[in-house]
Amino acid sequence: MDIDRNAPIIVAEEVRVLAPPARVWNLLTEIDRWPDWNPDINTAVLDGAVAVGATFRWTTAGLAIVSTIGEVVPGKRLGWSGDTDGIFGIHVWTLEPGDPTGRTTLVRTVESWSGEIAQQDPETMRGLLKAAITAWLGHLRAEVEAREGVIALLR
Repeated sequence: MDIDRNAPIIVAEEVRVLAPPARVWNLLTEIDRWPDWNPDINTAVLDGAVAVGATFRWTTAGLAIVSTIGEVVPGKRLGWSGDTDGIFGIHVWTLEPGDPTGRTTLVRTVESWSGEIAQQDPETMRGLLKAAITAWLGHLRAEVEAREGVIALLR
C-alpha cells in the first residue's frame, strides 16, 4: 500500500523510539485504545481484528472518519485509507529497528490528502496535517517509552 503520490498534500515524518519495534507495533495496532494515549483522538473503534479489509471508525479534530485497513505486515507496516468532509486520506506507518540491537525503533509515517477540500488551500491543509502527524508521533513515542519505563534523560 502506498499513499497517493500525486495528491496535493503529502506529509512524511519520523521519530526514533526507545523501545523495540514489537512494542511500538502493539501500541499502534491497539486501535480501540488510541484515545487512551493520544488526546487528539476522541474515539476509535475497530470492527474485528487488525487485518486487510477491516474497518475502524474514529473521530479526531471534529471529524468522523471511517477507515479501511489496506496493508498489514505484522511488526513492520500498517496502512489505511478513509475519507471525511471532502478529504480522502491514505496513511502508512513503517517500523524498523533503529539500531543493530533492535532495542529502538525508527517510526516513519506518511499521509496523503486529496479531494475537493484538500485542493482549495493546500498550504494551510498541509500545515494542519503536519501538526497532527508530529503530535501523533510525539504521543506514540511518549506512551511506548512510558510503558517501557524509559527515563526521559536517556533521549
